Amino acid sequence: MVKKIGILTSGGDAPGMNSVLLGAIRAGTNLGKEMYVVYDGYRGLIENHFEKVDKHFADNFYYHGGTIIKTARLPEFKDVEVRKIAVQNLQKEGIEALIVIGGDGSYMGAKKLTEMGINCVGLPGTIDNDIASTDYTIGFDTALNNVVEAIDKIKETMSSHNRCCLVEIMGNRCPDLTLYAAIATNADFMFTIDRPFDGEKLIKELNEMKKNGKDNVMILVSEKIFDLEKIASYIRLNTTWDTRVDILGYIQRGGSPSGMERFNGMRFGRYAIELLDQGIGGVCVGIVDNKLHYYDIYDALALPRKNNDELYKLFDDIK
Repeated sequence: MVKKIGILTSGGDAPGMNSVLLGAIRAGTNLGKEMYVVYDGYRGLIENHFEKVDKHFADNFYYHGGTIIKTARLPEFKDVEVRKIAVQNLQKEGIEALIVIGGDGSYMGAKKLTEMGINCVGLPGTIDNDIASTDYTIGFDTALNNVVEAIDKIKETMSSHNRCCLVEIMGNRCPDLTLYAAIATNADFMFTIDRPFDGEKLIKELNEMKKNGKDNVMILVSEKIFDLEKIASYIRLNTTWDTRVDILGYIQRGGSPSGMERFNGMRFGRYAIELLDQGIGGVCVGIVDNKLHYYDIYDALALPRKNNDELYKLFDDIK
């Protein structure tokens, strides 16, 4: 039976990661496990950056955004020789299993470590909600709240000046943040990987809105897909709308995790401990229909992208 369990956060930070720490550390110590944190993600495995922690390690941090054990990207971890160093360091410390909180790339590292003798469980930590094996990732709910709050504020000033605003939203090509926010804020238009830019239709509708006396227009755009400045110039050239561009940026990733984020984070953490205690590794955890499930990591990574047709229809129906 596993005695020592480590936890690391990898890839981009996400609100709720610290809540996972609390849930996992509490559950692990209650089962008599020795719990360790690994600082700086997979890099910490290579650099021997481990710390044994007690039950109360995350008591004053679970409600903070980001990750108190830091995170870093390590592309070199794809190299088996680099992973061998990680395994040797873990074995020297006596750490037999790991909880890895991160996205798809972090999952693959967890699977490879499992194949090398270190049982790992992956937990979906990313604001993008781009992991197909879970309905919601750790960080998505808080990021969505951040986006909605920001758009509400932008809309107030756009309305005061009779302006149109294009707002770029994170997601790393995943449309979920943009789509959910567009519905939640009653946006006028959105452009995502599934909803391409239609200039002719946009201009026609914008001119109609101006004619009918609308005092602001909000257009939400997923990052890494469209050139917002070109779209803004196109709108200025073909309408009388004073058009601005606003890139929300990292404000979306920060802030205290929402209540639901903390709740699910603690659920994820405890469930990961239960799986490792049963000797289950090489898997990732997801929430599907509000129930926790686990999947082989290879199977999870092979799943097709989530279908959002129903949500796009909802957006169109309430416009």
